[in-house]
Amino acid sequence: MNIETLEVGPIGTSCYVAWGKTAEALVIDPGADAEAILNAVRSRKLSIVAYLLTHGHMDHVSALADMYDKAPAPIAIHADDLTWAFGDMNTMWPIYPTAPRSPEKVERILKGGEEFTDAGLRYRIIHTPGHTPGGVCFHFFEEDVLFSGDTLFAGSVGRTDLPGGDSRVLARSLATLTKLPDNTTIYPGHGPTALLGDEKRTNYFLKH
Repeated sequence: MNIETLEVGPIGTSCYVAWGKTAEALVIDPGADAEAILNAVRSRKLSIVAYLLTHGHMDHVSALADMYDKAPAPIAIHADDLTWAFGDMNTMWPIYPTAPRSPEKVERILKGGEEFTDAGLRYRIIHTPGHTPGGVCFHFFEEDVLFSGDTLFAGSVGRTDLPGGDSRVLARSLATLTKLPDNTTIYPGHGPTALLGDEKRTNYFLKH
């Protein structure tokens, strides 16, 4: 599995381009800078076969519609975040003063527990609410890779003081993640990657 990390937008969101042995790619959390993400995909002569959204916050979805217009592919987002992700409440003044534009169509409305194979890569949807009601992680179990969005960071976790956040719910989601193998590499929505085993030992929020 190949993974390219692009830091996009004014608050340094991690967008990921992932691909396997084919010329097909997944784009995870296209939060801003649509053309830069598309250029990264084109430079490797890849075609986008799916957009995966860990949650609906504006800094993770704001480039989606522009990318979909130029490179349409199935979009996956949890049902509980789709209800507001492209509405007026999803703003952050003055950085994101307007709501993200909605893409033409959302094909995969997630609930959690589903498994998909895209670009020759198999992955499972883990519903991890707490940061947002519809937060999910994408677990590529054959590669021991987890795209954790803003649920889990290296040394920290996502904030729960925004609308829809709930610290007790997040604690239950984190407990679910601790059941994954220690050698799972975490690719979070912000900041560096980490090994889950290290986080279990050192991350305060995984020990309490």
